[in-house]
Parts: sequence; structure tokens; C-alpha cells
Amino acid sequence: MAQIEFLGTGTSTGVPQPLCNCEVCRSNDIHDKRLRCSSILKFDNTHILIDCSPDFRYQAMRAGIDHIDALLLTHGHADHMGGLDDLRPYCTYHPLQLYAEERVLNDVRTRLPYCFMENPYPGIPRFDTHIISPAQPFTINGIEITPLRVMHYNLPIVGYRIGRMAYITDCLTMPEETIEQLQDLDLLIINALRHTEHISHQTLSTALSVIEKLSPRRAYLIHMSHDMGLHAEVSKQLPPNVKFAYDGLVLDFQ
Repeated sequence: MAQIEFLGTGTSTGVPQPLCNCEVCRSNDIHDKRLRCSSILKFDNTHILIDCSPDFRYQAMRAGIDHIDALLLTHGHADHMGGLDDLRPYCTYHPLQLYAEERVLNDVRTRLPYCFMENPYPGIPRFDTHIISPAQPFTINGIEITPLRVMHYNLPIVGYRIGRMAYITDCLTMPEETIEQLQDLDLLIINALRHTEHISHQTLSTALSVIEKLSPRRAYLIHMSHDMGLHAEVSKQLPPNVKFAYDGLVLDFQ
């Protein structure tokens, strides 16, 4: 049995959103306070981080993360990798194993060139990089991970399947091959931005249609904006096997 802890479940602006005075942004419900998306997977003594948001420093302290063995990146947008420099303490004794598509690794090198210099400055994050490809499984400490192709509008990105759990963020559409790889899930984590259409993200109704098609035992929604509405009210509209994830939520999975 493994666990996933949601470090952040909000979209790129977070919730509350700066300069907004809507009822969600003014809410005192902790379920309506959403940092940018990132999660950590725990398997015995192995900890695997999925994405590293600009809020990572606070997320790590709040969750009490004592070590990270590997980082999986879904894509190169700032809200999913803006916290990479804050991984410094987790690279003190050995480089962090970083897995991403080649294009995304190039983005990392462009944004953090000082981490890849021949004679780097002491104390900077250190990474051992690994190129991954969709539908090509790889292992971390004996844990098999399969990258899944999804489309973020016109940008190809990846989700991940690990055992009977799948983690998908920033998806608008997915190819049939990915749908086939998402069968027989115990836990599906998938994005749902808001109720109205968006150029590069699923709406709530789209996400629910995908969940109905895949029929996982449980599904949790992530990457919500303030336009989704109040957690307490919109939760009542969800099917019995679907819930909104929230920051700090911990789930077991197989």
C-alpha cells in the first residue's frame, strides 16, 4: 500500500487569487485555500514528488517532507516547476533523480543553468536527469511508473500511472492509447479547472465524462480555479465516487 499527499490542488494563480474579492477567494473554509499543484507519493522509504510548484517551500514544511528520492515533472510550465530551486536542502548529500521528457529537461536547464555548470556553486540543487517517453515504463527503487501522453491544448505533456493509481493534470484531451492505459484504476486523479470552457484545461463536466468512461473505483479532482465555486457547495453536485482533492489530503492507493 502506498500514499499520496496533495501538496497543492489549485491552478496557476492559486486560490485565493490576488486582487479577487469573489466568495471563494474570501472563503474561510480551508478546502477553498489552494496552493499550486504538486503531490508527493510515499512507498515505504521511497518518496517521489510529482511537479514542484512555486509554493513548494511552504508545502514541504507544512507536510514535513524529510527526504525526496525522485521528482517526476509533467511539463515545463512555471506553476509546475517554479519551485525547483527550493529543492536545495533535498540535494545536500546526493543529486535528486529528475525524470521528464527531453523537452522539459531542456526547459529546466534553461531556467536553472547554474545547476548544470561544470563547476557548480556549492549548495545549489543537483540533479541526475532521466529522459522519459510516453507508454515507456521505468522504475524507481523497484516501483514501476508509466508516463501517459495527454494534451494541454497543443502542448504534449505527461501524466503518470503507478500501480492502480493515475495522476493527470493540465489535460484538455487524451489519445485513445492513454485511455486504454487508464483501465482498471483504483484511484484516478485528474484536473478540472472550472465550469465554463477553457482553451487548454478540462471543465468539470468534461472531467466527469472522462471519469464515467474510465470507471475508476475513486476519482479526485485537482487543478481547480476560484471559478469552480465553493468546495462545500459544488461537492454536493459530484457523483458518489468523485470528490474534490484539497491541500493536505492524504489517500492510500494500491
